Amino acid sequence: MQVALARRTLTPTGLWVFGAAASAPMVVLAGGIVATYATTQVTALPLLFVLVAGVVALLAVGYSAMARQVGHPAAYYGILANGLGRGWGIAAGLVALAAYNSIQISLYGLFGATLAAQFGGVWWVWAGLAVAVVATFGVRAIVLSNRVLGAVLVVSLLIVTAFVLAGVGQPAGGELSWAGFDAVRLAVGGVGGAAAFVVAALMGVDVPGSMVEEVVDRRSVGRATIGAVVVLGGVYAVAAWAMGVAVGPEAVGEVAADPAGGLPFVVLERLGGWWVPIAELVLVLAIVTSKLVFHSVVARYVFAMAREGVLPAGLARTGSAARVSAPRGGSLTQTAIASVVVGAFALAGTDPIAVMFTWLSTLGALGLLCLLLAASVAAMIAPADVRGPRPGMWEWRLAPVLGVVGGLVLLGLMVGNVGSLLGAASGSLYPLLLPAILAVFAVLGGLWAGHLRQSRPEVYAGIGRGTPTTHAVPDAINVSI
Repeated sequence: MQVALARRTLTPTGLWVFGAAASAPMVVLAGGIVATYATTQVTALPLLFVLVAGVVALLAVGYSAMARQVGHPAAYYGILANGLGRGWGIAAGLVALAAYNSIQISLYGLFGATLAAQFGGVWWVWAGLAVAVVATFGVRAIVLSNRVLGAVLVVSLLIVTAFVLAGVGQPAGGELSWAGFDAVRLAVGGVGGAAAFVVAALMGVDVPGSMVEEVVDRRSVGRATIGAVVVLGGVYAVAAWAMGVAVGPEAVGEVAADPAGGLPFVVLERLGGWWVPIAELVLVLAIVTSKLVFHSVVARYVFAMAREGVLPAGLARTGSAARVSAPRGGSLTQTAIASVVVGAFALAGTDPIAVMFTWLSTLGALGLLCLLLAASVAAMIAPADVRGPRPGMWEWRLAPVLGVVGGLVLLGLMVGNVGSLLGAASGSLYPLLLPAILAVFAVLGGLWAGHLRQSRPEVYAGIGRGTPTTHAVPDAINVSI
């Protein structure tokens, strides 16, 4: 009997919520935008959000087309296995596990530090509580998680909207400034680092591809993914513009870098003091829900790869049930990994923000950008049986080519500025660790594929092709009847 994730349990709206909640608008507003202004001093950040979102949207076209056709919960693993070859699939699977785990675990540092600053105590105690909460939701049905994600996302977007209104309603100097969209202001030294921050802010929009086995309509994967990029890119651009308008484009970098500056909450306070505690609460909830999304993705990768025998088969066991509401083995595995890594950072006495959050989130964003590039290449050269009977020129050729060109530019900027992002001294070799770590995971994947090819050819033959047939597992609607 084939084992599958519960079919037809996730609507198109629910799918979009997962992609948007992973990026976490409140986290980007209170953390990403402020940190980018403070670190890079790039006043044209709003325009940069628009440009980078455009590139990521182009990359998402080929990725979504492949995810829809392949229909694999371990999206990058299945896409590259069917588009580039089985060895590439395992390499992509391991890199994706490293990247998604890195982003998810980095958020425990941010969460712990945020609550420790507000309520006292040590950060790792708060982080441990968050691990327990995410673990509890992670083994429950995806519908329950989606309701929580949707509620937090709606409130987050409302607060970002209020922030924009507060900023443009009382502009510095008494008039609106459009300097944030001035292309000339991108010709500065910090633009590479700013581009890397923007890429990191948008990572997570690829999450819908890993929910493809559970959606009502596979075609909604593309709409949810690209829609999340476009909507969030626009929201972040407007929010960054409003921040520059509120304090002045020439002063925003200095104010953002000042711990006493209070951005973005000092702007929200213009609407009334009660907005600040609400925003701080929603920020905490947004961090938790973002962690829950990435936890769910890692769980699905582990489950799907174990189902094919690439990872230990025990991680995909579900008893006698054919329809799985949540991949418990993968969920428990991710919880165990998070617990070990958080514990290691706590024992090492490292700074939860400057080291844990910054380094791990940068590693994750770098890995996911590489995977998006690889998925677009896979779309361009995918066999005819993968692309379907009537492949469109836009999604299988033009958009992937344009996305790869723009994506390589972003990757170059990100790798070239990773040292400044991490606060490493000039000439330090530490920033090279991040690309090296991803390369090690990719090489290990290739070596493991070679081992399977020699010792377990039946497993090797099924790499990326282990999704159950349409009628092997009943739909949720039929089970309920």
